[in-house]
Amino acid sequence: MAAGFLALALVVAPLATATPSLAQGFAKAGQGIAGKPGDKLLVEADELIYDNDKNTVTARGNAELHYGPRTLQADSVRYDRASSRVFAEGNVRLTDQDGAVVTGDRMELTDDFKNGFIDALRIQQTVEQKGETVRTRFSAPRAERVNGDQTTFEYGTYTACEPCKDHPEKPPLWQVRAAKIIHDNVSHTIYFEDSSLEVAGIPVAYLPYFESADPTVKRKSGFLTPRFISSTALGTGASVPYFFNLAPNYDLTLSPAFLSRQGVLGQGEFRHRLETGSYNLRLSGIFQTTPSAFLPGPLGAGDRDFRGSIESKGRFYINDRWRTGWDVVGVTDKWFLDNYRIRNQNITTDYFREAVSTGYLIGQGDRSWFEARGYYFKGLSSFDWQKEQPIVAPVIDYDKRINGPGALGGEVRFEANITSLTRQATDFQGLPRTGSYLFSPSVNGVSYPLYETCTTFNRASCLIRGLAGTDTRASANLSWRRTFIDSSSGQMFTPFAYLRTDAFFVNPSFSNYQNGLVPTIANVADGASGRVMPAIGLDYRYPFVGNFGQFGVHTLEPIAQVVARPSETRIGRLPNEDAQSLVFDDTSLFEWDKFSGYDRVEGGVRANLGGQYSVVTPAGWYTNVLFGESVQVAGVNSFRRGDIANVGLESGLENRRSDFVGRFQVSPNQNISFITRARFDQADFKVNRFESGVTARFAPFLPLSLSAFYSYYEAQPLLGFAHRREGVTIAGTYNVTPNWFVTGSALVDLTHYLDTRNVYADAFNAYLANPVGIAPIYQNPGRFYLSGMSFGVGYQDECNTVSLNYIVSPIATAIGVRERNQTVLLRIELKTLGEANLRQNVGEATTADGISAIR
Repeated sequence: MAAGFLALALVVAPLATATPSLAQGFAKAGQGIAGKPGDKLLVEADELIYDNDKNTVTARGNAELHYGPRTLQADSVRYDRASSRVFAEGNVRLTDQDGAVVTGDRMELTDDFKNGFIDALRIQQTVEQKGETVRTRFSAPRAERVNGDQTTFEYGTYTACEPCKDHPEKPPLWQVRAAKIIHDNVSHTIYFEDSSLEVAGIPVAYLPYFESADPTVKRKSGFLTPRFISSTALGTGASVPYFFNLAPNYDLTLSPAFLSRQGVLGQGEFRHRLETGSYNLRLSGIFQTTPSAFLPGPLGAGDRDFRGSIESKGRFYINDRWRTGWDVVGVTDKWFLDNYRIRNQNITTDYFREAVSTGYLIGQGDRSWFEARGYYFKGLSSFDWQKEQPIVAPVIDYDKRINGPGALGGEVRFEANITSLTRQATDFQGLPRTGSYLFSPSVNGVSYPLYETCTTFNRASCLIRGLAGTDTRASANLSWRRTFIDSSSGQMFTPFAYLRTDAFFVNPSFSNYQNGLVPTIANVADGASGRVMPAIGLDYRYPFVGNFGQFGVHTLEPIAQVVARPSETRIGRLPNEDAQSLVFDDTSLFEWDKFSGYDRVEGGVRANLGGQYSVVTPAGWYTNVLFGESVQVAGVNSFRRGDIANVGLESGLENRRSDFVGRFQVSPNQNISFITRARFDQADFKVNRFESGVTARFAPFLPLSLSAFYSYYEAQPLLGFAHRREGVTIAGTYNVTPNWFVTGSALVDLTHYLDTRNVYADAFNAYLANPVGIAPIYQNPGRFYLSGMSFGVGYQDECNTVSLNYIVSPIATAIGVRERNQTVLLRIELKTLGEANLRQNVGEATTADGISAIR
């Protein structure tokens, strides 16, 4: 029966049987799907043939059968009523309910499309993995489907790589070839028997048997990718993680690491997701078999048998405005996490190595913010003395903004802060000895600069970075401001006022200082004290705007700001914990109070003067130039009288007329941005501070992204910086092809560090003997130094990520040690199959933090 094109939508139910028909035959084929009595069978074909003698029904020519969630397409589909089998031939394509696509030259299926044999089988599945779309592919000369839930591939292959468009016969970059592959869609597991891993068609690894979760699985019990370890102190070994999927909302991962030199490092992590949040707990521990691989105390943990750590992180949402949580790290010793290569996101490693533990409660309203925290800082470098690290609890901040009442208008803002901290020993820092550079006697051929000894506090020779004892401060600040615009000329007037109050409760203590050395501090307040700072001011701006068409909108804006307030009181008699970072530049020129924290408050009458010029073009070009200075008009200059940390001195604000500050910024388009900011001496225009950098993405014209920054800071001896600081950092990535890329970065220290070798332990012992007399900083004019760098190449496509990186990183940069780690890192990820990382130290280093030797 030729029908041209027919489309029959038939309800699976008893049909009229007066005349046998193709519809009846294919309708019967759909009856095998139990529990789906309402499904319809839709048959589309160019030609429909009913053969009563052979008891078959055939759809020929672009045949397409839709039944429930399954679709079968082929050049020809024949249904044998006697055997209840469906035979599809020519460009066969079966789409399953989960979107998986099975293709083949020939398929023999049951009448519900679930069971059958397939010749020249190919299956493609599309899944989301790690935020990206991944397609997996099976192929085999012959396969069998059982109940639609399990597919067995004879001499099959598995890969996540797409075939080459120009040469589809070429093998993919990687594939697993096996005598038998079983894909179980119920357990979502793929079993490989007598298999091998091939790269570009070449076998590289033989695996008699292994199994893997299929790409649709996000959580499944089983072994994870092992991690291989090799170092002098640990020996060689491997970590073999096993994941326990205990429930949909919690799991456990055990990762024992077997180390040839130290024994078994036990690691376990428990994760639990609740209705309102989640938390995790990670434990690590080892009974060392060779403690002598590490330096003895106080430079290492060589006198410890057991070492370990505990880490936990949690976040819970109380409601849509409030959340609470914690992030804590505890260790038996400061070197454990680094020695055993246990990574934690709370550990800073760039310069000052420390682990930060915190607990918090945060609330957020429409125009308000509340945050309460506590902090514990654990120093992780050998030069850290834990008694100098503070315990900070609580730190409470509140910020609320409302519209000004009635005719007052504008904005009213209330800010409050309560901070309390305790430390056992005062953190002293000796200042460089006056005159030309003075260096210690040679230690192994190396000298270091001598610093003054702090036995009695004297600003000429000593700083106090943190005061021993308990320091509690409560601060409140109420402010108002409102902007008026002259409608006739465009002038902008912003009057403002604020009232700042502070209450201090200080109980200094020196009883725990080491070596029996008890420094004294002159004039530091003991007990309760207070401070009040009212202020009124006016901010004036007069923008001149000109529209030059294609040349853009040009704006010239003079700015003047005057703040009137009484002089700051009790300078140097109060602790300063949170206001030690004072940077005077373009970003702080028009700040009402230029101190960075609450412990200091700016006083006196001050005028901030400057102007800026900007250009914005229709093509997207943006340019901005700002220049100005700050003038102390009356009262005591808060920056001229340094506190116990000398904050304010050598800041550029200590004179009546400040240094000049400026900024130049240009962005030709949204992909390129160049900015330069500088501070120039008021007397002779000498550069005291200079920063310049560019970030650029040149795509699509050039597959290159680049960032480069240069920084220069003049010496500030009164703040503990005996020499200028100067350096360059560069980072970039270049895509050689859409898949291949090279990347690199470098940090160049232009301050001319001395090449110090074999001195870490000797110098640190000297530091421990007199911690307030010698600062462990090794500097000397001589030559520039490549402080850190990395270079890498990589390949990435839809199924692979391979990268090889060479990394040079400083060891204990904070104390100026010359030694560097040189590491080669190889990372291979075969998407849906797993990933592996191999890290190996190379070259020769003589010292490392807490380790007796590295070769």
